[in-house]
Amino acid sequence: MPAKLLQINYNLSGPRAEYESENLPYAQRIADMAGLRWKVWIIDETRGEAGGIYLFEHDAAAQAFLDGPIIAEMKCDPTLSIKAFDIMPEHTTITRGPVG
Repeated sequence: MPAKLLQINYNLSGPRAEYESENLPYAQRIADMAGLRWKVWIIDETRGEAGGIYLFEHDAAAQAFLDGPIIAEMKCDPTLSIKAFDIMPEHTTITRGPVG
């Protein structure tokens, strides 16, 4: 099964320090998700946007995350954007992407 990449973004509702503090407890919950290879946390204070890039082992693991309690909590945010992508393994290997 091919890996699945998720890009999740939303608007920041406060200062960065507050965001980091509020979201630190989620890091371990996300790390414990079955099928998650890694997550990179992203933030752009200037544009007021935050989120993450997630790599899952396969579609089913990504879908289980999307159907789970963490995303359910986030769905009340009207700025939430979720995009799913397939990985192009040959190209990514050449450019040293950490997806193998």
